[in-house]
Amino acid sequence: MEAISALRRSVAVSLVAWSAYAVAADDLFLQQSPGKNNPVDIDQWRRGEDRHGLKPYPPAPPGTPNPPGGLFQFGGSGATSFGSPDLGMPFSEWRSKMQKQRPAVDRAARAVLESRFALDCKSDPSVRMSGGKPQPLGPSAKLPRGVKSWEDYNAQAPEKIRQSGTFPYLPLDHPLHSTAHMLFPAQWTRVHPEHERFDVGFDIPDCYLPEFPPPMYLTTHPELGDVTRGVEITYGNYFNMMNGILSPEQLDGLRLLVTPFQTTWFNVTHHRVTPEPSEGVTCFSCHVNGHTNGALELAPDSRPNYARLRVDTPTMRGNHSQLIFSSKRSLRSMDHFAEIEEYFDGDTTMLAAIGGRTLQRPNTNHVGDFNAILDFPPAPKLDPLNRLIPERASESELRGEKLFAGKAQCAACHLPAAQFTDNSMHDLQVERFYPGRAEGAIKTFPLRGIKDSPPYLHDGRLLTLEDAVEFFDLILQTRLSAEEKKDVTAYLRAL
Repeated sequence: MEAISALRRSVAVSLVAWSAYAVAADDLFLQQSPGKNNPVDIDQWRRGEDRHGLKPYPPAPPGTPNPPGGLFQFGGSGATSFGSPDLGMPFSEWRSKMQKQRPAVDRAARAVLESRFALDCKSDPSVRMSGGKPQPLGPSAKLPRGVKSWEDYNAQAPEKIRQSGTFPYLPLDHPLHSTAHMLFPAQWTRVHPEHERFDVGFDIPDCYLPEFPPPMYLTTHPELGDVTRGVEITYGNYFNMMNGILSPEQLDGLRLLVTPFQTTWFNVTHHRVTPEPSEGVTCFSCHVNGHTNGALELAPDSRPNYARLRVDTPTMRGNHSQLIFSSKRSLRSMDHFAEIEEYFDGDTTMLAAIGGRTLQRPNTNHVGDFNAILDFPPAPKLDPLNRLIPERASESELRGEKLFAGKAQCAACHLPAAQFTDNSMHDLQVERFYPGRAEGAIKTFPLRGIKDSPPYLHDGRLLTLEDAVEFFDLILQTRLSAEEKKDVTAYLRAL
């Protein structure tokens, strides 16, 4: 008892001392920050925001159609960082309003794509993804009128392109950026109609998306090849398919990846975009079979909602080779990413209001355990250090490899021996080519198996590998010839 009494006296003395320190520290802060005594006029303070010539974001409650011209013309802060589970109207009214305006929303999104791209779905039967789907061929972006070739266009200075307003690879917005959230392509909703939204449809045609369902490759069983053999892994079949292949921890991680959880707009409340109450989505609803089906979302890393960048679902293949995760936040482990996956758009208030996904550390560790064995697809033309084997490669691919490491400057960020990434982030400064908001640094994504992951760049604005090569030739000002670009593209398909 005496020991307990002494401990209590010690704690009391410590609290008194801390209280005195806090008061003194607060007094010092007040002296250094006179605004504490005279609260800032927040409206006046916001009016002084320097947006570098960009327009302020307009008010956009959920369901507001995208403004003409693209959201890259806006910048700065918004009214709040938080969402609300209250729609401000009965669900029946919300649903009716969104259904009536959806045709116009979908037409506007399609018009954006058609103004920039020739959506002709070109392909070649000999150029296929790992599971057999023909890969789209490009470039799909339209050259400005009067320009004879990409080589002529890419030879222009960034300032000239900016002034002409002809940059072909402008950022892509979510088709309904105000509501945003997960948006699934037609190839998914045909099989999973429960994820068809009544407010907006997917914009990019299926021919420019990954195959469905995609193969799954495991580092622990390379001899099995595609362990799914063309079957989509779901909660109903995962155990029987993977029992005897995965360890118990990996099996539990896979269980969580195929378990539906409620999300901001896919749930049982009235705050939803499905006609009927929804069980939610699974991780594999976007990352189907540990890869991707091309579903899109908005990155949860900033506010206001309009400041969030559209993000195309990346593959989870080869996560074992990455040291940072998420496009802009530089998360440092798969376990951490599993804890905060974007079911509630980075908004913990929505999680508290709608509920549905609070995992403990052992759960997220198990998810990380499974993620860590998802492998890249086979690349029979590469040696153990990811160099082309000359006897297996074509002359074009061999020339492309030299260009990749040299003139094209690709290997400056995409290091071959490190699975074609540098585990870093880079700012491409794309705003040099158009008047708009800077997008800032984005992580370097691995290029192993890149032929399986169209469309490209974080928001899918590069529909084909040919577009990706044209984009970086322009951004890096490498001045590749038409033949050199064909060679680089051939090399990328060999990865």
